[in-house]
Amino acid sequence: MYSQILMVVWDLRVFWGILCGWLTLKWLVLSMNCWFYERKLGGKRRELPPGDFGWPFIGNMLSFLRAFKTDNPESFMSNFVQRYGHTGLYKVHMFGNPSIVVTTAEACRKVLTDDECFKPGWPSATVNLIGRKSFVGLSHEEHRWLRKLTAAPINGPELLSIYLKYIEENVVKALEKWEGMGQIEFLTELRRLTFKVIMHIFLSSEGEDVGELLEREYTALNYGVRAMAINIPGFAYHKGLKARKKLVAILQSVVTKRREQRRTNAWTSKRDMLDALLDAKDEFSRRLTDEEIIDVLIMYLNAGHESSAHTTMWATFFLQKNPDILYKAKVIDETLRLITFSLVVFREAVKDVHVCGYTIPKGWKVLVWFRSVHFDPETYAEPKKFDPSRWDGFTPKAGSFLPFGAGSRLCPGNELAKIEIAVFLHHFLLNYELEQDDPNSPLMYIPHTRPKDNCRGRIRRVISNTQT
Repeated sequence: MYSQILMVVWDLRVFWGILCGWLTLKWLVLSMNCWFYERKLGGKRRELPPGDFGWPFIGNMLSFLRAFKTDNPESFMSNFVQRYGHTGLYKVHMFGNPSIVVTTAEACRKVLTDDECFKPGWPSATVNLIGRKSFVGLSHEEHRWLRKLTAAPINGPELLSIYLKYIEENVVKALEKWEGMGQIEFLTELRRLTFKVIMHIFLSSEGEDVGELLEREYTALNYGVRAMAINIPGFAYHKGLKARKKLVAILQSVVTKRREQRRTNAWTSKRDMLDALLDAKDEFSRRLTDEEIIDVLIMYLNAGHESSAHTTMWATFFLQKNPDILYKAKVIDETLRLITFSLVVFREAVKDVHVCGYTIPKGWKVLVWFRSVHFDPETYAEPKKFDPSRWDGFTPKAGSFLPFGAGSRLCPGNELAKIEIAVFLHHFLLNYELEQDDPNSPLMYIPHTRPKDNCRGRIRRVISNTQT
């Protein structure tokens, strides 16, 4: 009996020893990132916001990906709120860097508009795939010049007269075509439609020749942009690099051909964005290289069709589900808020910055978490509800509505996107309906929120008594 008691005691000691050893080892491992990144900060460590750096090397990426592969992606940030309170800023280790996540309107506005304190801080995967000479990699001065050059042709009053007719004609043709196709992936077809529009704006008639080749590669590119930079076969980033290589080759042939046509006066089509890029000179008369032009094209062609297509799909989906508010104003803004196409943008502190009572150290990345801002119940009652009427007589405070970012790096194509969406909704809602195969298809949140089946279904013509 005594020996049995000794054995039980021994087993308990072994168990508790193993448990304590495991907990100690886990604590040491989880402290490694903290020690590595904070040891040089000295007393400034006490000024950091609360949070944790997760596991060595991978940081918080596992918990981030796990949350965004469930039906509750907000659980990633709500976990920080539950553990540390509503501080608005949290330290994390994401996409390979020590970072500060900002989740309040005040903090987001500060980060996005203060160019003296913050510069772009996109992950290496994004920079390598979109291009180091695109907006994601340019300095403030280079960005300001190139943005001014490229934004004017796709924004402002002249856009209406130049592109509205083209957009409308192609929307009408597309809807007629889809009606006769039977089963389609609604999102996929919308992406093709919006891609055709942006190709026309940037590459004119040549866009129709290479549009299908380019559009296929952008899907792989997009998945890689939001992934870790792991260049191993089977990973999204590796596939993205292969897609970029093909995109560069196709666009290089277009640029080379256009240069030759211009040199021999064989180019007779109207002036498009590629012409503007080829003619551009800075204050020192330096012209853009082919690499710079191609990176700008890759960036614009990607951003110019993805956001419009996804937002149009969701606006159509919500309006069909809510016929009582079919013609209420502010439908587009409510869709942009609820879907939050870009869940986060990246900046980097160029010096120690004090924000909302905390210090963001120089060189650290800053993740502007749009989802927290757009789903803040103090600003938007019942934030997960699609309710365009919330915008009636309501103007959100600065920093609380950021579908296209803010500050000097506000998305230059935001007006074009809204026009595309509005034109499509006008023609679709008056004449067609979408019959989904699976209205309850599970959602995917990376790289962008969408039904897993890409909103598969059929487009049917309806008879409407509504007068326009």
